Amino acid sequence: MPHRVRPKNVLTLESLKPHKARAVAEDPPYVVGVSGSSGGPIALRVLEAMRTAGVPVALVVSDGGRAVLKEECGIEAEALSRYATALYADSDIGAAIASGSRPTRGMAIVPCSSNTVAKLALGLTDTLLTRAAHVHLKERRRLVIVPRESPLPTLLLRHLTTLSELGVVVLDAAPPYYLHPQSVDDQTSYLAGKVLDHLGIPHHLYRGWKEAAP
Repeated sequence: MPHRVRPKNVLTLESLKPHKARAVAEDPPYVVGVSGSSGGPIALRVLEAMRTAGVPVALVVSDGGRAVLKEECGIEAEALSRYATALYADSDIGAAIASGSRPTRGMAIVPCSSNTVAKLALGLTDTLLTRAAHVHLKERRRLVIVPRESPLPTLLLRHLTTLSELGVVVLDAAPPYYLHPQSVDDQTSYLAGKVLDHLGIPHHLYRGWKEAAP
């Protein structure tokens, strides 16, 4: 009787056995994007608090974000590498965070420029920052954006509405006067704390309304 060769694409009992789980080298990171809008100190405070919390961070800074950090914080983007597990160039659209197959815990774009808001609302993904944000949208992961613009033009409001309807947390950089901040630094800590609140990261950046001191 001639020997029958079994086709390679036929399912067998052996092929249906569960494979051993692949070892995970590290926890999924939070993604932080810094774009070209005023608010560099908020981004810096967010990153400092994330390091204090001991969470992994994948960081990407746009060209505009680099300019903002230099102008408002007096630092180069590379100086933020000490706060991040990985620092990516915005042109590196093939980076790990550009794929939905790589898990993340959430993403914050702080500050988030009007240009970035428009790209996200229109589905344009020509940079790593916008691509990573699009991944969070399509995978239904938490995405927080911090626009800082005044007054808010109608077109920007429409784009922000679109993103809000898609589940994005639009966290405008509004100061908390009811908490009686004593300085710009207090306001910066509050806004950074609100970002961490929505990412589920514990912090001690501000005390809420009628919250007792620790």
